[in-house]
Amino acid sequence: EVQLVESGGGLVQPGGSLRLSCTVSGFTFDDYAMSWVRQAPGKGLEWVSSTTWNGAATYYGESMKGRFTISRDNAKYTLYLQMNSLKSEDTAVYYCVKHFGKTRAHGMDYWGKGALVTVSS
Repeated sequence: EVQLVESGGGLVQPGGSLRLSCTVSGFTFDDYAMSWVRQAPGKGLEWVSSTTWNGAATYYGESMKGRFTISRDNAKYTLYLQMNSLKSEDTAVYYCVKHFGKTRAHGMDYWGKGALVTVSS
């Protein structure tokens, strides 16, 4: 059974940092690209970032560039999202997502249950 479990969410002040983790099981982690997608309260899904199967290439949404860093530890079957200089508009549920191939050109097939990040003073 494929499982993706996010952790590390919480309340942080504007300008602060958080690191999300996503621990996966049920598939060979280093065979697949991974992404983070978020959903702000009352809004639709927004793609945040993606990485290829080996972490060699990373991609970011425009508003995340320079502030967020995606990474993966294939030995630990874990995906990360380091978020710095957080803003109130970053408040959202963040989902860890698996692609069905080695790059983000392949669609997304499994999602975690999400981790809530709240940026507020």
